[in-house]
Amino acid sequence: PRPLTVRAHSAAVPLAQVARLAAVAASDGSPALRQGTHVQSWSLGMSDDRPPLTLPEERVVRWRADGSHTEVVVATDPSHPGRPVLTDEGLVEDGRVLSRRTFPPMWGDGPPLSTPPHDPAKLRAYLLDLIHGDTLTTSELLDATQELLDNWTLGARESAALAELLADAKGLRPAGQVTDRLGRTGQAYVYDEGGAGGRRMLILDPATGVVLGLETTFARDDPEYGVHAGDVMDYSAWMR
Repeated sequence: PRPLTVRAHSAAVPLAQVARLAAVAASDGSPALRQGTHVQSWSLGMSDDRPPLTLPEERVVRWRADGSHTEVVVATDPSHPGRPVLTDEGLVEDGRVLSRRTFPPMWGDGPPLSTPPHDPAKLRAYLLDLIHGDTLTTSELLDATQELLDNWTLGARESAALAELLADAKGLRPAGQVTDRLGRTGQAYVYDEGGAGGRRMLILDPATGVVLGLETTFARDDPEYGVHAGDVMDYSAWMR
């Protein structure tokens, strides 16, 4: 896939402003937190002896009252990358089903099974526990955000708390307006990993602080694997 591009001459909204707007939007607590996720994702698989072959996937995970949950994974049509092929209930409208599984009841008192808090300080501690870390650098915060959103669909209050943590992250800079792979308009925030790391672009709804997507691109050429600076390494686009 082509990397997402920031709209030329678009205004870049500071993360601190997004955090303030998200706090206002969360005042009535709606929408509510929900366990499970609906995400479209893609990642580049590299090998020493063969070219990569990957397809975008869409996954819906839904939890039941008895602690069991279902997961449906579909390979989406790469010629229509912005079109969801699963309904929110896991019904397949298009695409090839890769797996359809039901898991027995599961409970736990630690992340990601435990409920994420909507207090920023407590959410920071939750994310540290989630990634088994001692610190929460910007790179680790983005990793933890991805892990969180692959397990939970955040409510307004949790999104506001996460936006506050992101506003305090060092090196995460506003880049301007972008249209994501699902056709949604958001604000892009870019972080350069440095060294051999990639360039990460986080996409937020500027009015609510909801995380729409996260993309990683290569920061430099790697002739051994035939990739170039700017090539997409992976992306995720989360839906509610």
